[in-house]
Amino acid sequence: MLADAALADHTTFRVGGPADKLITVDDEAELIEAVRSCDAAGEPVLIIGGGSNLLISDDGFAGTAVKINTRGRDADVSSCSGAVLTLAAGEPWDDLVAECVQQGWSGLEPLSGIPGLVGATPIQNVGAYGAEISQTLASVRTWDRERGEPKTFAVADCGFGYRWSRFKAEPGRYLILSVTLQLPLADLSAPIRYAQLADTLGVEVGTRVPAATVRDAVLALRRSKGMVLDADDHDTWSAGSFFTNPIISAADAERLPSDAPRFDQPDGTIKTSAGWLIEHAGFSTGYGSGSATLSGKHTLALTNRGAASAADLIVLAREIRAGVLARYGIALEPEPNLINCAL
Repeated sequence: MLADAALADHTTFRVGGPADKLITVDDEAELIEAVRSCDAAGEPVLIIGGGSNLLISDDGFAGTAVKINTRGRDADVSSCSGAVLTLAAGEPWDDLVAECVQQGWSGLEPLSGIPGLVGATPIQNVGAYGAEISQTLASVRTWDRERGEPKTFAVADCGFGYRWSRFKAEPGRYLILSVTLQLPLADLSAPIRYAQLADTLGVEVGTRVPAATVRDAVLALRRSKGMVLDADDHDTWSAGSFFTNPIISAADAERLPSDAPRFDQPDGTIKTSAGWLIEHAGFSTGYGSGSATLSGKHTLALTNRGAASAADLIVLAREIRAGVLARYGIALEPEPNLINCAL
């Protein structure tokens, strides 16, 4: 346990003040006990995984930060059920994707290069390039902090939506312990659903190609946008996409320019592109002054150029959100968890 531990060292933004205490846990029982003890004492708890979806204020966190470092992978593979993988929450996500591609377990390849840990993926239904974790997830095992008991959720009970789940709807209640995925056995990818990825691969949407080829293409696309972590590249000192793509009514979508991206949703709403809105509201790549700017590769990422504070990033995020609201009447919503700070 560390006192007054700098949380900037545990986030991909590399900003954030100290926590009163920082505990790193290496096994599930230790994780439950650490959180349960804090809850019993009425002490605030901040769960930290890979730190890739956190913006922590410069004042830090008045409580105990619990950093998850649990490990464990169990694979039950058969020709009937495919590969059923049960994974500890602290398993690194992209290491898992790489292994699945190597083993011929299909479905995760479009999610290559995403930073963070397995346990974080169900919280906001992590997705990219036409895939979401909900498409391959079987169940999530949790510790219910409110009731003080374990609770397992089948995929149908997780309340998944676009960057949404019941775990996000009830923040902090469910401590995710492990995740179970079910993947088909195949060297080919799942059907390609995302047009940009299909174009990169030179195939039609709906085509299946070798999963390893998809992984390589996704990693290349993400690197071109500064979305693969690299300590030497300040474009990756970020939390990835800072704003979610807005889902708006059909009437609101009609008020957008004709070239604005539109993606029909099953409920009749329209999803549009936050990156497009930001760029067309006058914020180009690299926008900003000082150490907090938009990425030089992608308008959807706010970045720390080396000496930014959390306050600097919040000021930039507020400016961008206000500009989009003034231009298009759409209020962008942040994707990272904001700790002790707000837009």
